[in-house]
Amino acid sequence: MRMSSLAVTLLALLLVSSVAPQSSAQPPRPGTDGNGLNESEAATLWSHDNDSRYISNAAYRKAYGENRTAVHQLANGTDLTFTQPPTTAARWTRADHPEFPAGKANASVYPPHANLTNGTIIRDAHATVFAVTPTTTVHSTPNETVVYAAPHGTVRGVVDYRVAVPAQTTVGNRTTRYSLASHRIEEVRLVRDGEVIARSDGTHHPTLPYELDAGTETLRLEADIRVSLSESVRITNASAATPPNGTTPDRTDSRTQTTRTSETVTVSDTVTIRTYNLRTEVSTARYPNGDRGIAVFRNVPWQGIQLTVNGSHRIRGVWRFYTARDTRWDSLVRSTAANETTIQSPALPVAVHAYPSKLGPRAEPTGNGPELLRVWGVDRATPSTALPPNVTVDVVEQEYTTSYGLAIRTSAGTPQTLRVNGIVRGVNATLERAGPLRPIQESRVEVSVLSQTDEQARLLVRLTAADTGEPIALSPAEDTRYDPIVAGRDGYVELAGERLQTNSSGMATLTVTEPGVYTAQYVPGSWLTHDPAYTTAADTTRWHPLGTVAGWLDLLTTSLTWFLPFALAIYAGRRLGTIFEPRGRYP
Repeated sequence: MRMSSLAVTLLALLLVSSVAPQSSAQPPRPGTDGNGLNESEAATLWSHDNDSRYISNAAYRKAYGENRTAVHQLANGTDLTFTQPPTTAARWTRADHPEFPAGKANASVYPPHANLTNGTIIRDAHATVFAVTPTTTVHSTPNETVVYAAPHGTVRGVVDYRVAVPAQTTVGNRTTRYSLASHRIEEVRLVRDGEVIARSDGTHHPTLPYELDAGTETLRLEADIRVSLSESVRITNASAATPPNGTTPDRTDSRTQTTRTSETVTVSDTVTIRTYNLRTEVSTARYPNGDRGIAVFRNVPWQGIQLTVNGSHRIRGVWRFYTARDTRWDSLVRSTAANETTIQSPALPVAVHAYPSKLGPRAEPTGNGPELLRVWGVDRATPSTALPPNVTVDVVEQEYTTSYGLAIRTSAGTPQTLRVNGIVRGVNATLERAGPLRPIQESRVEVSVLSQTDEQARLLVRLTAADTGEPIALSPAEDTRYDPIVAGRDGYVELAGERLQTNSSGMATLTVTEPGVYTAQYVPGSWLTHDPAYTTAADTTRWHPLGTVAGWLDLLTTSLTWFLPFALAIYAGRRLGTIFEPRGRYP
């Protein structure tokens, strides 16, 4: 796991100075049970832990006598999320699986949700699915949570039982003793639709590979358990002769019969998954400046598009990821002939979860990276209220769009380096078989004042192909729900807040009444459905009533109307001053 893949929700970090006690439902402290993960990696696994139980660095050193990593400290107070499915969950689960404490004949260990089977001498027998990897549990709506599994993966399970050896009994002259002769798990199988797709020899910790095609599948883990008891029956008969005085009867005529009794039971557990078989449809285009247009459509939720080998340029989808343990395995039941006790589980399976993020689809790097042109998708209700307890992530809080298609423009990468990243670890799709590049031609839009008065102006828009001058006629799309399946020249020219459709001559007009600067911008329809396809273009014109003779005359008339009263007042004042001016100041 690279640190750059962590997305940290810093606002959720609450600093509390006291040390909180560990409960039996808490995962192991990072660094104490590595399972092949370092302290920082192990700290990111536990999104179901209680983040309010934060321990300050000083309190941690005092309690445990050691320092912790920065990631461990951060994960102690918040949940860490990822931009792609991490490997840490599968690595932990693989290493923790053998730690399930099974294998003793006098005790059966099982999780509380196990399906138990009891025979005559086989008791509390079960086969329980521990984990399926790689998988991702997708929280898409409040009422829809789907477990997607890779087409090729592994099912891990646990099998256990105990043997109930009958006690010795004596009835008359018959004494029956039982002893355990043998016990074993004979075979473990993985079954799909009645067909065995994998099998192994008997083991308490089976690991079975699988291969799936598509659709929703129910896998059944089965195990055959066989136990044999040795039954010894001793029959004793007293001697018929009368013994001498002071002696005991002779019982040397007793005999023993030994037989073997066997029992076999089959135990099972099922898990329902949906095969994550990522298939894509890709279209590409070439812009006049050499940029590439890429449109990708898929059949299942996806993580994004990677344009370069090192992932420096990419489009991220709406999904982000966190890891969390399966809380059903927090405790186990240990059953014997005498009692049942609850113990803390030393084996905790961890799974990857996906949720719609507030960040939504975005291009990386920002600024000079790829340009996200369009998103096709379906509006879904936020699953924020349905996420498991103690999971604090940046999930969307309102309706969001889960995309089934993206269109981008980029100058990075080649068809050989492009890759569609799935939401299940290891499941990706390349774009090497994309169709031929469709050329995108330059367009030209011109706007001018066709006619004008002192009250309004009629603007003319002309839309043509830049290289040939051929007019571009536009028509509204009949039904945008089918875009981009149905072809049509459905672009528009935006002018003064209006969307104009050009006629067969590539022209459209608009009447405006407010003076100012007017910009006409051509917004072409998708290059996916247009041949030829065009780029966007813009042009600007100005209009003001002073641009006409009538406008100037109107301005002059208005100015005179406003200025004449002031001129008359000034003139009258000067005349009155002249009339009343004294002839001489002093005699």
